[in-house]
Amino acid sequence: MSGIGARPNDHVVRSQFVASLDDQSRDWELVLRESHHRMKNTLTLLGASVRRDFTRAGRGDVSMAVDRLERRIVAFGRLYQLLSDNDDPSMVSVAPFFENLCGALSEAVLEPAGIRCEAAIESGNLPAAQCHRLALMLTELVTNAAKHAFPNKSGALIRVDLADRHGAWLCTVADNGIGATAPLQGTGSRILEGLARSIHAKLHGEAGQGGTRVTIAVPAAV
Repeated sequence: MSGIGARPNDHVVRSQFVASLDDQSRDWELVLRESHHRMKNTLTLLGASVRRDFTRAGRGDVSMAVDRLERRIVAFGRLYQLLSDNDDPSMVSVAPFFENLCGALSEAVLEPAGIRCEAAIESGNLPAAQCHRLALMLTELVTNAAKHAFPNKSGALIRVDLADRHGAWLCTVADNGIGATAPLQGTGSRILEGLARSIHAKLHGEAGQGGTRVTIAVPAAV
């Protein structure tokens, strides 16, 4: 991950252990809140890209703008199918699931904003519940970076790394943007922390001149 994310001496913006969440009704309400929050944010991004495309398009380019819009809507549909298809109680193959997720995020959210996405996903398996909660968290982090990390910045890049290290899955989302000046705040932060509690995960974030990097450590078994 050289070249993006925080440097070793960067300011730590979030480092926190999170505990278990036993109340199943609260857990389900958390997922519902995340779904509503995610829908609001992604529709905002979609609306912004549509306005940009149609403002720039001349008469002869309108059909191309419509085609791009159609592809993005299809990509959003694929993204939400991945995030909502969590009824399978079995194990999920990590590499194909998260490669597909990163592809949908790139096509639906990042490419229209001129942001490149790189992903390095190791092979392995996760229980379906852990896998889908981690996917919700990853989506929140990537979308948040797309919205806030790159004001008027060229060469924008978000990198996702997911690897099994010493009995825990480490998922890192790093960008080469302006660097966060404070911990994640608001609804997105509360949702991330609640989702982390629900899978016994640990969150750690850093930010500096090299950008922002957030790592989620998920135990291999809970």
